[in-house]
Amino acid sequence: MSGWDEGAVYYSDQAQFPRDGSGGDPDQPGASRHSILLKFKEFIRGFETDKNVYPYRESIVHNPKHLVVNLEDLDGFDPDLPSKLRSSPADFLPLFETAAAEVLSSLKPKVAGESGEMEEPMAGDVQVLLSSKEDPISMRSLGAQYISKLVKVTGISIAASRTKAKATYMTLLCKNCRNVRMVPCRPGLGGAIVPRSCDHIPQPGEDPCPLDPWIVVPDRSKYVDQQTLKLQENPEDVPTGELPRNILLSVDRHLVQSIVPGTRLTVIGIYSIFQAANSSASQKGAVAVRQPYIRVVGIEEVNEANSRGQAAFTAEEVEEFKKFAAQPDAYRRICSKIAPSIFGHEDVKKAVACLLFGGSRKGLPDGVRLRGDINVLLLGDPSTAKSQFLKFVEKTAPVAVYTSGKGSSAAGLTASVIRDNSSREFYLEGGAMVLADGGVVCIDEFDKMRPEDRVAIHEAMEQQTISIAKAGITTVLNSRTSVLAAANPPSGRYDDLKTAQDNIDLQTTILSRFDLIFIVKDIRRYDQDKEIASHVVRIHASANATSGDSKPSKEENWLKRYLHYCRTECHPRLSESAAKKLQAEYVNIRQNMRQQAYETGTAAAIPITVRQLEAVIRLSEALAKMRLSHVATDEHVKEAIRLFTVSTMDAARSGVNQQIHLTPEMANEIQQAETQIKRRVGIGSYISERRLIDELTRMGMNESIVRRALLIMHQRDEVEYKRERRGIVRKV
Repeated sequence: MSGWDEGAVYYSDQAQFPRDGSGGDPDQPGASRHSILLKFKEFIRGFETDKNVYPYRESIVHNPKHLVVNLEDLDGFDPDLPSKLRSSPADFLPLFETAAAEVLSSLKPKVAGESGEMEEPMAGDVQVLLSSKEDPISMRSLGAQYISKLVKVTGISIAASRTKAKATYMTLLCKNCRNVRMVPCRPGLGGAIVPRSCDHIPQPGEDPCPLDPWIVVPDRSKYVDQQTLKLQENPEDVPTGELPRNILLSVDRHLVQSIVPGTRLTVIGIYSIFQAANSSASQKGAVAVRQPYIRVVGIEEVNEANSRGQAAFTAEEVEEFKKFAAQPDAYRRICSKIAPSIFGHEDVKKAVACLLFGGSRKGLPDGVRLRGDINVLLLGDPSTAKSQFLKFVEKTAPVAVYTSGKGSSAAGLTASVIRDNSSREFYLEGGAMVLADGGVVCIDEFDKMRPEDRVAIHEAMEQQTISIAKAGITTVLNSRTSVLAAANPPSGRYDDLKTAQDNIDLQTTILSRFDLIFIVKDIRRYDQDKEIASHVVRIHASANATSGDSKPSKEENWLKRYLHYCRTECHPRLSESAAKKLQAEYVNIRQNMRQQAYETGTAAAIPITVRQLEAVIRLSEALAKMRLSHVATDEHVKEAIRLFTVSTMDAARSGVNQQIHLTPEMANEIQQAETQIKRRVGIGSYISERRLIDELTRMGMNESIVRRALLIMHQRDEVEYKRERRGIVRKV
């Protein structure tokens, strides 16, 4: 019974005066508010988790500015309090903050006052933040029934405004009698209610105060920091074909500037309404129409480790995952679950599996971060299931954003600066690479992107950040994503008569950022075509049977959960012997490429740089992660090098090398063909390629020689192809 000796008058709720449920006693609300205040104070002072461990009391002494209260703890202390907080938070939260401030001042040592006597220190302002384990509700289901109640929603913050000062108490001055008055302001986005008349009683011979005499004195008012955020639904929660909803959040005091755009949040707040200042003319007359916003009273950042989906795995699931990973053929079984509807492409499936699992992200002592995400490029003929792979990854990855190259601009992929309608100030909105932080970005039609847009994702692919410096905003956003891109060669199909340089029409700067580059060809082989045909027909025939069945979704869900578990629990590193093997292999590959460049006289279309060495390390770690192994062994490195050889190395060696097969006679013929072409085509004039070849073959020249001559002239930049290579323009 501590606290009885404080020298105050106490009362108790007497049983002989039963409480009137309807609040018939006018003093009842005041009394109950006081008892609730005492309960809150008792909770902060006396809640203990273990014996003699008082978490809230310690927390408020060490950190007097704010106190994070768990609603579950409050429920365990007194079940009545959380229900009151949930139903009318605007009434009881200020009470809670008052209680916290009073407890804080009583816990602090007494200080000497002006008269020299010891007195209690001034109660400071304490912000109470709530946290809770309950499930969040969807942003779409927020309706009128939730107004002024406590709600919990999740989403991505897409924009943050500048910090503003919000008055909590306004000082008013009567312009007639100089009377001063303090008026409280409503919290959140609400304003203050200014009285119409002054309560000063005029002396004889003095003018009475007129109506509306008050003027605001801004310098003497009290302020707190306030900021507005925009919260958008998580991409995986948006129904198909709908636009993502967003809602306004208002944060104040300690929470200001704690959130950057692109962060995934879980927010607890009071669902409130405000009158929009710039509502359109049609709504000017609608006095009763208000816009909703959430006044935040607690924020949790959802980081990658405990991110979306059910992060808590049951013991049975963990047991099952470990049992699966211990099987010798786990790697093969995972690859068989990747895009099962696609026939063949075994190595591409293995690469996509590595991309989904990802390597280990590393932070060095000097603050440099090495990326762990794997980027894959699929380049090749139409109808080789490239987009199907992208769609599969979009469904399976924990977070994925799918974009097409033609419909994406640089700002849409990285981040855009937008001007706010009401306040006319600029703010940032994150694009696809920011929203997919911790997941995968699938970019289809990668070759159709404008070059200046493609450059925008260079930084995101290697440094995993996006730097913005425009419209007075300079900032760095995180984009820790893998990129899976699909592209066609410039002529639509992969042409074996051309060099690798001509077939892969992308700059080396972007190619070196892809860990694996697959050239997917549509090879016409009788037995293979037969198998593919029977596979496709079988899928179409059995499609109806599986549509009512929920079995495939279970498989898919299992893979998603296993992926999630591996990514959170396992961060492998290379073993000593594996590192030595990798080192020797890399030096060997560089030596071979140098030899090839020396023999042919041209550099490889795909550069082999240190980035490719890091790529093989990441692949080895991803392969180890699939087996839940914490060490990447020689076996993993061997498979990673094999994958790298069949993809990137194969692409670098692909195509025709003209210099090898040239005999002196052929060289002479090509020289003649060039002379004839120059005669036929004047500088700056245009001719159709078909017509030129026909004219020269009539003169007795070989068609392939003419084509070879055109190709060589194109490489020397003497002619330029136009209209999808149907026409030729001779350049100066």
